[in-house]
Amino acid sequence: MVATTTAKKTASTKTAAGTSKNKRRTARGGVGAELTSEQNAEHGFTASEALSENLQKVLVDLIELSLQGKQAHWNVVGRNFRDTHLQLDEIIEAARDFADTVAERMRSLHALPDGRSDVVAETTTLPEFPQGEIATTEVVDLMTERLDAVAMTCRDVHDDVDEEDPTSADILHAILERVEQLSWMVSAENRTPKR
Repeated sequence: MVATTTAKKTASTKTAAGTSKNKRRTARGGVGAELTSEQNAEHGFTASEALSENLQKVLVDLIELSLQGKQAHWNVVGRNFRDTHLQLDEIIEAARDFADTVAERMRSLHALPDGRSDVVAETTTLPEFPQGEIATTEVVDLMTERLDAVAMTCRDVHDDVDEEDPTSADILHAILERVEQLSWMVSAENRTPKR
């Protein structure tokens, strides 16, 4: 019992600036099943490393979009609060659904999706979302920027994905259609008609 308490107390370390930083415990397991020719062997089309990496790029951006959408959802204030709050729910739901679709597609191609928080934070193309209360008009602009970033990632990897696996490219098409629609709908909140 004493050893456990000591281990918990030493779980945080001091950085160069002298502030405490949480140190995560190393994960156990995750080595996978031992494969034999008779059992546990996966068959069928296997994604190349490039295809896996391209789908992983889309996956981390979708995960980050859902997390940032929740951050905005909790902290948005101001005019049109309810409409903005509900639009954020739509973004979050779409991002989560598409992240799951991409991850499951990766597994069906014998690739390994990685949605761990540290991997997402290190590899997403989405900029960091501000902390604290944030006005609805600013949330609209920030979420539009992030939706457009996800669309750009899909477009950046599309041709390479399509060349190797048109089925995965079809998933990118569905993501693009919905994400670009959401971007248009959200951004319209801050627009005024041209006169």
